[in-house]
Amino acid sequence: MKAFQLNISISIIAICSFLSQTTLANNDTLYIQSPNGKIKVAIWMDAQLKYSVQYQDQTILNTNSIDLEIKDQASLSDENKITSTITKQVNTIIQVPVSERRKKIVDKYNEINIQTKQPYRIIFRVFDNGLGYQINTLFQDSIYIKNEIAKFNFNINTNGYLPIVHARENEDIFHTSFEEPYPLLPLYSFSSNTIAYNPILLVPEKAPKIAITESDLLDYPGMFLKGTNTNSIEAIFAPYPAEEKTTNELYPEVVVTKRTNYIAHTKGTRSLPWRIIMIAPEDKDLPSNDMVYQLASPSAIQDVSWVHPGKATDEWIININLFNIPFKAGLNTATYKYYIDFAARFGFDRIMMDAGWSDYKDLFKVIPEINMDSLVAYAKLKNIKLSMWTIAVTLDKQLEPALTQFNKWGVDFIMTDFIDRDDQKSVQFYERIAKACAAHKIMIMYHGANAPKGFNRTYPNAITREGVLGSEYNIWSEKVTPSHDLILPFTRMLAGSFDYEPGFLNNATKKSFRNIEGAPMSYGTRSHQLAMFVVFDSPMQIFSGNPSQAYLEPTFMNLLGHIPTGWDDTKVLDAKVGEYIVTARNKNKDWYIAGMNNWTAKEQSIDFSFLEKGNYKATICKDGINADKFAADYSISSQLINNTSTLSIHMAPGGGFLIKLIKL
Repeated sequence: MKAFQLNISISIIAICSFLSQTTLANNDTLYIQSPNGKIKVAIWMDAQLKYSVQYQDQTILNTNSIDLEIKDQASLSDENKITSTITKQVNTIIQVPVSERRKKIVDKYNEINIQTKQPYRIIFRVFDNGLGYQINTLFQDSIYIKNEIAKFNFNINTNGYLPIVHARENEDIFHTSFEEPYPLLPLYSFSSNTIAYNPILLVPEKAPKIAITESDLLDYPGMFLKGTNTNSIEAIFAPYPAEEKTTNELYPEVVVTKRTNYIAHTKGTRSLPWRIIMIAPEDKDLPSNDMVYQLASPSAIQDVSWVHPGKATDEWIININLFNIPFKAGLNTATYKYYIDFAARFGFDRIMMDAGWSDYKDLFKVIPEINMDSLVAYAKLKNIKLSMWTIAVTLDKQLEPALTQFNKWGVDFIMTDFIDRDDQKSVQFYERIAKACAAHKIMIMYHGANAPKGFNRTYPNAITREGVLGSEYNIWSEKVTPSHDLILPFTRMLAGSFDYEPGFLNNATKKSFRNIEGAPMSYGTRSHQLAMFVVFDSPMQIFSGNPSQAYLEPTFMNLLGHIPTGWDDTKVLDAKVGEYIVTARNKNKDWYIAGMNNWTAKEQSIDFSFLEKGNYKATICKDGINADKFAADYSISSQLINNTSTLSIHMAPGGGFLIKLIKL
């Protein structure tokens, strides 16, 4: 059976599903709750459609507003009337065709479908771990959407992890690479003069943590959030571009110089993206929340059997600073053959040929130092795939001939970079490129891009994205700290996988870190870097370390190189935002357990009771005894583990560990 057939089977297991329809008076309040009854939502029509949310009888969001303003058409709230509702209960299994966290997702929720007097339907779905709502428009002709109103009011004091956009002077405020840190700020300090992209995470004083994000972002601008200097935030959207220009910088990109007075021109009858509120009574509930995937549209690709998660190398971050080699390192054939040999030696599937292999403005102008015919033949001989970096503006111009050429080279995975927007036009670009790549059976990764927000379900060949402040920042900044690493699973990762590019082999303590071109180092320990390959979601993990250094440590590299990237199941065993996380992932009968912590050393206890009966051979890589002073210090040991075992592991400041469990 093809993955497509599994993916569209909405009711593989339908335990309980029923519909009921109600016609009601205008002043009625509607109620819907989660299957376990802990989350309760009240919905009513006032001057606008409003709703409030309770968790275990405590109001956590109060009088939130929903509306849609359309040019030359009635708004959602015109005449202030709800005419009818339909409710249903759903309990099904989603089969995931390209697994990231797990192969199967339980899709259990209660739903209310609200019809207003104007041509709109609003759907609320309430899960045990949050809720989402979606506006549906029912106009015959195409429409110009002027604005969507989404206000989130917290009636309790709260702080928030807010990735605030820092636009340069005279630059479009919505121009961003989505690579900001997540400082923890009082929500009242968040003003209307600043915007943040989503996901954001709210940390109320006396309530569960609340994350706000979106899903099913197609043919529509992404949602930013602006403050009000209160405990409320509001959605704001990039207006549609009126004028654009292509920059003449080293890495050219299309930037907006003027915008229209509407945010989207789109079909009159359609579903808008889901607005999502995740609710987490425990921190460990956040990284495994699947609501974004659940609410996305099913796969638009019939056969995804050719989409293969895996691992690649990348040479850009280390500036190809190789050693112990008999040739001149650089952008040349010999260097890439060296990378192919390295990939084959340590269990990688492919190598990435990053920026510089061709003219930035012409993908057919391969630099003279590279013989592609020779590389293609050598990669095939070694059973290693080639993967190519492209720049978005060039790929868009040369799309079909470029993809055809990639097919001839045996390339099945490419990156495209420097989009730096998520207005409607750029969101259309993501979909257009994914469709074209799928037609050529090519996987795609977007850099300089927003989070996937369910796009990876609709286009499984869009296998991962950047949209994260990751490893490359170690080259020129001090932003990528262990504390930052321990925020990402609870914020950015909620909206889908990300390409962080871990694996630094030069590791530094807080005091010893320096920015050194060609020899970048990471804050935190070697085991902290290793743990990222398990803790961070990404079906295509990219190793950014120096292979010449890696050859000197074959035991460590064999462990790293053979970590899977597409998982059968995921469990977050223990976690606290910004402090530590322990994640267990399953592939076939084997398990990989990884932990990371911030600058505070920690004794981490691990309970293996989740394992099946039987013995496992455990390979344990953890911080060495001197890792607090020499961050690259680690130890590798083995022992037997079963489901009655417990283990205590010391994590140094900025530390981590990895346990590989092979079922005997």
